[in-house]
Amino acid sequence: MSELDPIALTQELIRRPSVTPADEGAMDIVQRTLEGLGFACKRMRFGEIENLYARYGTARPNLCFAGHTDVVPVGDAQAWSREAFAAEIVDGMLIGRGSVDMKSAVAAFAAAAGKAIAAGQVKGSLSFLITGDEEGVATHGTKMVVEALKAQGEILDHCIVGEPSSAETFGDMIKIGRRGSINTWITVDGRQGHVAYPHRAANPIPVLIDLLAKLQNHVLDEGYTGFQPSNLEVTTVDVANGATNVIPAQAKARLNIRFNPSHKGAELAAWIEAEAAKAAEGFGGTIKVEPVVSGEAFLTEPGAFTDVVAAAVQDVSGAAPELSTTGGTSDARFIRDLCPVVELGLVGKTMHAVDERAPVQEIRDLQRVYERVIERYFSKFG
Repeated sequence: MSELDPIALTQELIRRPSVTPADEGAMDIVQRTLEGLGFACKRMRFGEIENLYARYGTARPNLCFAGHTDVVPVGDAQAWSREAFAAEIVDGMLIGRGSVDMKSAVAAFAAAAGKAIAAGQVKGSLSFLITGDEEGVATHGTKMVVEALKAQGEILDHCIVGEPSSAETFGDMIKIGRRGSINTWITVDGRQGHVAYPHRAANPIPVLIDLLAKLQNHVLDEGYTGFQPSNLEVTTVDVANGATNVIPAQAKARLNIRFNPSHKGAELAAWIEAEAAKAAEGFGGTIKVEPVVSGEAFLTEPGAFTDVVAAAVQDVSGAAPELSTTGGTSDARFIRDLCPVVELGLVGKTMHAVDERAPVQEIRDLQRVYERVIERYFSKFG
C-alpha cells in the first residue's frame, strides 16, 4: 500500500458530517484504512453508536491509540467562512468541523502506524480504539468498549489519546491526568401559598439558597500533587414562578464539581446528600438529590512511558512539553482502567468553535511525533 497522506485522510473524514450520534460512514473510512495496513478490525455497535477496535500483531506490548470520529454541531453555519464539512485548505489552514478535535489525530496516527509497520518497528502490537460517542453522553462509546475488552481478556499496555492537548503552540503540553467530574441535580419541594400567609406554605427557595451557600463555601481541598484545587460551581437555579404574590412549590438547582484525586465521586455524592439531609431538618417539604459521576480523577505518574512520549515531542518540536492535568474530561477517564494513558494532539484553541481549523504543517508534525512515539516505545518496551 502506498504511504498514507494524513491531510487527505483528515479531509475524507471531515467530509462525513458525523455529529454525535451520527456516523455517516466515518467509521467505515477508518476501518478500510486500517485493514489496508494489515490491522484486524472489530466493529462494536452499542445502541446508535459505531465503535471500532483494531489491532496489528498479537504479541505484547500493545500500544493503543484512542480517539473519536464524532464531532459537535456546527452551530451558526452562516458564521463559517467555509462550509463546515467541505474540508477546504485556505492559506495553509485545514478548515472544518473535526479538523482539530480530532479527526486529524486519527489520520496522523494511522499514517504513522503505516510507516512503522513498513519499517518493521512494531515489536509487539499496535491498536486503535475509536468511538463515535466522545462528544455526546459517552455511554455507548469508549466506556462500553473498555468493558467489552476487559471481558474478552484483551490487554492494552499503554495508550495515547489524540485529544488536542497542546495549549498555545504545537507540542507544548501533554495531558497525563484529568480531574473528575460530578453533576448534581437538587430539587426542593415545598408547599405553595400566598405570600401574606407564609405560615400556610413551605417556601423552598430559602432552603435551597442556604444549602447551595453551605456547599459553595466548603473548601474541598487545597490541591493535589500536579492538580489544582477542586472546585464546585452552581450552574443553574430555577424557580418557575411568574406571580409576585405566590410562594412557589418548587425550586431547583444544578451544580458541578471538578475534583482532583483527593476525592472519589461517590464520596462527594454522599457529602452533598448528607448536607441536603441537614438542610431538610425542620422544613415542611423534601429535598431530592440526584448525583451523576461522569468521570473519576486520574493521574499517570511520570516515568518511563511519559518519558518516551515527551522525548518524541521534543524530537519534533525542539522543546520539552509540560506534563499537565488541566482541562475538562476525555475518554482517557475510561481507558485508565485498562492501562496508563496520556493525551497528545494538536493545539486546541479552535476546537468546537466557528471556523475550527488546523495548520496543515502541524498535522504533518503530529504524524512525525506519533512516528517517533512508536519508534521510541518499541525500542524501550518491545
